[in-house]
Amino acid sequence: MQLSDFDTCANLIDLFLARADERGDVPFLWAKQDGAWESQSWSQVAARVCLLAQSLVRLGFAPGDRILLVSENRPEWLIADMAIMAAGCVTVPAYTTNTERDHTHVLENSGARGVIVSNAKLAKPLLPAVIRSGVAAHVIGIEPLGMAQAGAVEYHDWDDLLTGDPVAARAAVDARRAGIGRGDTACIIYTSGTGGAPRGVMQHHGALLHNVGGAAHVVVEDFGWGEEVFLSFLPLSHAYEHTAGQFLPIGMGAQIYYAEGLDKLAGNIEDTRPTIMVVVPRLFEVLRSRIIKQIEKQGGAAVWMMEQAIALEGRRMAGGLRLLDYPLDLLLEKLLRPKIRARFGGRVKALVSGGAPLTPDVGLFFQAMGLTLLQGYGQTECAPIACVNRPSAGVRMETVGPPMRHVDLKIAEDGEILIAGELVMHGYWRNEAETAKVLIPDAGGRVWLYTGDIGHLDAVGRLLITDRKKDMIVNDKGDNISPQKVEGMLTLQPEIAQAMVMGDRRPYVVGLIVPDAEWMRDWARAQGVSGEWADLCALPAFRAAVRAAVDRVNVDLSVIEKVRQFAFADEAFSIDNAEMTPSLKIRRHKLKERYGERLDALYRG
Repeated sequence: MQLSDFDTCANLIDLFLARADERGDVPFLWAKQDGAWESQSWSQVAARVCLLAQSLVRLGFAPGDRILLVSENRPEWLIADMAIMAAGCVTVPAYTTNTERDHTHVLENSGARGVIVSNAKLAKPLLPAVIRSGVAAHVIGIEPLGMAQAGAVEYHDWDDLLTGDPVAARAAVDARRAGIGRGDTACIIYTSGTGGAPRGVMQHHGALLHNVGGAAHVVVEDFGWGEEVFLSFLPLSHAYEHTAGQFLPIGMGAQIYYAEGLDKLAGNIEDTRPTIMVVVPRLFEVLRSRIIKQIEKQGGAAVWMMEQAIALEGRRMAGGLRLLDYPLDLLLEKLLRPKIRARFGGRVKALVSGGAPLTPDVGLFFQAMGLTLLQGYGQTECAPIACVNRPSAGVRMETVGPPMRHVDLKIAEDGEILIAGELVMHGYWRNEAETAKVLIPDAGGRVWLYTGDIGHLDAVGRLLITDRKKDMIVNDKGDNISPQKVEGMLTLQPEIAQAMVMGDRRPYVVGLIVPDAEWMRDWARAQGVSGEWADLCALPAFRAAVRAAVDRVNVDLSVIEKVRQFAFADEAFSIDNAEMTPSLKIRRHKLKERYGERLDALYRG
């Protein structure tokens, strides 16, 4: 295995099959079956990828056709993804939390001719969308879906498509992949746009190879190239896990264990003992809280050592340890840090945080506990990693590190972060207008991705993110949520005139509601009550009526978009109170200044 492979491979199938040929019967994919971890070898997975690819071709899928993939993380996700690409087609990952409406949009926009879905539960909101959209001709069930009638859509069982001659299937895939280039589209990943409708980011083979190559160089140059083990638990439909949790381990010839779920994650970590973990900040926050509580229960020396470790790490990052710190550092390395490392399996080289901003104090805590934590930055539009902290460049938790290998990054005059390189998408699928807003050529014709984020580079070239130019909410799990979509749906309700939602770096979305004035008067009259704005908003019955309107909206929202709590505004948003622009757009920063404490309280109640 060579790092140069990432530069010379023509496509992702080339990279995968090269690694499979090298690794042969070495275990590759692991999943729990009947309470025990069972593996599939590299050669077994490669054979299944080629057999499925040939079945897709026999079903009539042609190069460039899109195939929707809806599944929880499992070995079949990777097999399906690679087989779609090996058939010359394009994978369209979809979130398992999608509603029927979400699926309908993705199906109609992508023009997906086929669907692969893992089980009956996930098929429930998907199949009505397949039928209503009339786009897909084939549905493939990884597990039996229990369909009593297929109608106009042809149904196929997964196992039936994994039959045939594996040697002939491999030969056919080898011939086909010779015609797939780095510039060809590998997948279309849908991410929410500011207008509400998700946009399909076209990631080409070269973008993913470039991105994985950059990440692999960081791992190898800072930690060495060993027998790496990854634990996959973030959704593979998210660009972050798709690249860093699937293609990076493929590129490094690593093993992948598929977690059973967040509720069993701690036990899975101890079982699998991963060497690299791809994590979102919310998990770090939860783990930090648990570790602190457990140490505080021990009291005495344990608490003292934790406090000393945090203080010592702060000095290390601020400029270096003092001479008197070294004996203490050795003591902590012997008595405290091994116990914390053991909770992560004992052989973690690095915990990589991405998908959402990481609070510096959280990062410093894990560094203090003896775990290397690296924060990265990027977007789905750049495959998705552009920068990452690395020990050799000096880890500073307030930064997201320097740009990765072969990534060009610059700061525009207004502070916006611009990115160029092979990792940048070719555009949004069937959306030239939105593409033109973010992919802008310079005077020399080089195309730059305008990220919508504000930042600057420090003295040694590490990037600091200081603000978000765009309004997109990124929750604590790294999911993108369009506030305009949710707000628009809320204000369609007769009870609600105006709304603002928030949830950046938070576990769920909350809202600020302005009730409709006419509806308020009618409600008060019907209830036989009177009073001013504040008086009505204080009535439990009034709040329940508005809650019912919010609940109606939540029915049509995905799990991550639902408005869990809300507060009432003190008055309508207007131009006069500076809470709306002349074009009647809400001024989020003004509303957050005025109602920030009230909205923050919704996360404590």
